[in-house]
Amino acid sequence: MVPPSLTRRQQQIYDYLREHLDDFPHPPTLDELCEALGLSSRGSLHKQIQALIEAGLVEPMNNLRRGIRLADDDAAGVADAAGLPLYGYIAAGQPIEAISNPETIDVPAQLRTAERCYVLEVRGDSMIDEGILDGDWVVIEHRDQARNGEIVVALVDGDEATLKRLEQRPGEVVLHPANEHLEPMRFSPDRVQIQGVLVGQMRRYH
Repeated sequence: MVPPSLTRRQQQIYDYLREHLDDFPHPPTLDELCEALGLSSRGSLHKQIQALIEAGLVEPMNNLRRGIRLADDDAAGVADAAGLPLYGYIAAGQPIEAISNPETIDVPAQLRTAERCYVLEVRGDSMIDEGILDGDWVVIEHRDQARNGEIVVALVDGDEATLKRLEQRPGEVVLHPANEHLEPMRFSPDRVQIQGVLVGQMRRYH
């Protein structure tokens, strides 16, 4: 599913890292973080950190750099591009299931926000009038709410994701394509869950 949601414990750990990472003289080790959080189980913390790594929020832990670092933390002080998780494909046509994918893709700072973001590759042509073409990469800010008129990743019936412009009406959610040959998709509000909002777009020319 895109993107993987955090458990309450994972969210608490991530929030702590965002708020207190600068309090440490260097990026904390698992043992140091475990002590700071008052946790007794290093193994349990390791599992939570691994989940944050898989969600693209914490840098992979390896032997090259010591300690736990946020994915958007730039130790050199300059961050022109950073890797965001590429979760798979999103349909710009009829809904399809978005396939989880552990790859990362470099995204310039200008095309993302300071909030949690991820990338999807567009399949289909229903958003071509918005300049969103088959094969483009879209940068999505993770949100569970959106305003009318925003282009969103909408999860339909719990397992099918699509990219559309959002219109919320009393008792109805309308997902608008940007293609004159296609009709809007209409659902009851309980069938649609917002997964994020479009904030950037990239294209490769062959």
